[in-house]
Amino acid sequence: MPLPSAVMMLRCSACAVALMAAIAAPTRAQAPAQAPADVSTQSVPAVREVTDEIGRTIRIPQSIHRIVSLAPNLTETLYALGLQERLVGDTDYCDFPEDAQHKPKVGGVINPSIEAIVALHPDLVLVTKMSNRLETVNSLASVGIPSYTTDPHTIKEIISSIQHLADLLGDSEAGTTESEDLERRLADLQRRVAPFPRRHVLFVIWTQPLISIGKDTFIADALRYAGADSIVDLPQSWPQVNLEEVARMQPDFLVFAGSHTETMPISIEALSELPGWRILDAVRNHRYVRTSEGVERPAPRIVSAIEDLARQFHPEAFLDNPDHPQNDHPQNKDGQKDQDERNKVAPAASALPPSMSSLSGSSFPFAVQQPRLAEEFSCAR
Repeated sequence: MPLPSAVMMLRCSACAVALMAAIAAPTRAQAPAQAPADVSTQSVPAVREVTDEIGRTIRIPQSIHRIVSLAPNLTETLYALGLQERLVGDTDYCDFPEDAQHKPKVGGVINPSIEAIVALHPDLVLVTKMSNRLETVNSLASVGIPSYTTDPHTIKEIISSIQHLADLLGDSEAGTTESEDLERRLADLQRRVAPFPRRHVLFVIWTQPLISIGKDTFIADALRYAGADSIVDLPQSWPQVNLEEVARMQPDFLVFAGSHTETMPISIEALSELPGWRILDAVRNHRYVRTSEGVERPAPRIVSAIEDLARQFHPEAFLDNPDHPQNDHPQNKDGQKDQDERNKVAPAASALPPSMSSLSGSSFPFAVQQPRLAEEFSCAR
């Protein structure tokens, strides 16, 4: 029976082929399903979109580990938040706290080196509208480095800006702790000075020509918290003021920040010898007030400067507490002497000591240029 045997062999061969195909089919069916799994394992940078304080939308890494600061107040804020380990570079003017002086430097505030910044491989660069240039921001963007801009104009906005930075950098708790401490100290200060008459003062940035502060600056707001009002009621941030008008208004005190006293063309002690200045009662009676450069920087330390000013404007408000609140504040135990020791703050009614130490890093050489820089940012929005 040869034919049936041949047919049987063909049938067996067909069954074997079908069985092999059936076994192979699931393997082929599973192959396409593996492709997406392979794609999903590829490394894709995690980014997020945030809005900075001048309304720019920027794309930054989900986690920020390397930061460059282009302003002294931003460096101070990072230290106050305990995030200094992430600070991989700052400017020549970032001098507080002392440890900040040892960070890699990228140049000045106005003209930092983009090449030096790139070499530090930052995840983010922090800038301020007040001091930095739009050209710097654009140059950073052109090499793929995002920058976040801060722009506080009042003490409350400074505190909010501190919280914003903490949130941005993933440490909201540190921001909350710092903000609540600053608000508590300011509330205590307001309670102390509220019962006493407000002082009328002239904050002196420069003597020739006479340059002061505008009514909408954070320094003017700092004076208000300290129980004083600037006699200058002008919208410009850093206006040139007529000395005859100042003489007509007769301020109670002249206020100087420690960082720029030695850069002035005329020393404070010599003002009483100048015709225009010696007609001021504050000059004749040596009613000078000096505080640290902290009053010039929109950073946590400005509250310590406000406390200093309040003690000098209203010493009677602190008779029940001879120990100044700032003396126990951790910011003053950062490897530097206390501000009172560093600046030798004079009593409100006495003359300044003959010698004044220079504190580098004043923001005012940059701040005088603020209107132009602010216009750059505003035009770019």
